Amino acid sequence: MVATRARIAIDAMGGDHAPAEIVAGAIRAKAELDVEILLVGDPDQIRASTSQIENLDQIEIVPAEGTVEMHEEPLSALRRKPKASINVSMDLVKRKRADAVVSAGHSGAAMAAALLRLGRLKGIDRPAIGAVFPTVMAGKSVLILDVGANVDCRPKFLEQFAVMGTIYSQYVLGVESPKVGLLNIGEEPSKGNEAAIRAHQLLDENPIVPFVGNAEGRDVLSGHFDVVVCDGFVGNVLLKFAEAVGESILQILREELPQGVRGKVGTLVLKNNLRRIKQRIDHAEHGGALLLGVAGISVISHGSSQAPSVFNAIRLAKEAVDHQVLERIQAQYQRVAMPTADGD
Repeated sequence: MVATRARIAIDAMGGDHAPAEIVAGAIRAKAELDVEILLVGDPDQIRASTSQIENLDQIEIVPAEGTVEMHEEPLSALRRKPKASINVSMDLVKRKRADAVVSAGHSGAAMAAALLRLGRLKGIDRPAIGAVFPTVMAGKSVLILDVGANVDCRPKFLEQFAVMGTIYSQYVLGVESPKVGLLNIGEEPSKGNEAAIRAHQLLDENPIVPFVGNAEGRDVLSGHFDVVVCDGFVGNVLLKFAEAVGESILQILREELPQGVRGKVGTLVLKNNLRRIKQRIDHAEHGGALLLGVAGISVISHGSSQAPSVFNAIRLAKEAVDHQVLERIQAQYQRVAMPTADGD
């Protein structure tokens, strides 16, 4: 564990509700999480977005010019806008003025900026976005990666995701011996396409990965796996579907609870239960996803993030910094990860 206070750079201009909700979440994080905050963006817009000026004065504002819009192609936009808030945020980590970046802006731009500014960790071919999902087992979650960074994956990329996921699960999520699964269409090692079959073999042979076999779609939220590995195409579909399911359940609960005085009494009786349900299934409670495999801590939040989600994203970044997840991935991956053939 590191002794110094984590310094988190926040892309204040990224997201549907920027900068107001981003600033509100950052101010709360500053007050409750014992972190240093650097708000990156247009100083005038940042200051105009909040009435909590006295609290904002305790936070450093780093000027930036513009942002990458959702309709823009990430690489070309990043090159056209070198002073965009996401570029400036990543530069702060590169220059060691910050320990991590949190952004609710264009996720493709955040990933591209991380790769361009920070580079990959040695031994990692592709970074992966790792998202934490709730499971049906109370108090237990599952880490899914990749959920969007890589549409097409070679088997050795999936092996690297499993290594990074194992380390993250152990040291950040606190799972002593995480059970790792490969998302597939069946439990048998022979199921799936050639890439899935080869990935199964690599995972089974890798000494650092506690691989327990294939995970079918119905197994993802069962609690039987701590880490599930897949390519970014399937993982992103899974992520969006899970978010929709959570939102649907919350909406159904709102609609089905009795109305009027009876409803108010019932809701009051069930208040703690409803709060726990929301905490388990609402994606805002998790804040965002960690980009694993780049040489810096980067948390990619939902574009629709509001203050509570931003707060939780900052908390996720702080936990990754405090548990030295980069150093652990680098050291342990280089020490024990098995090399694979170039063709895998």
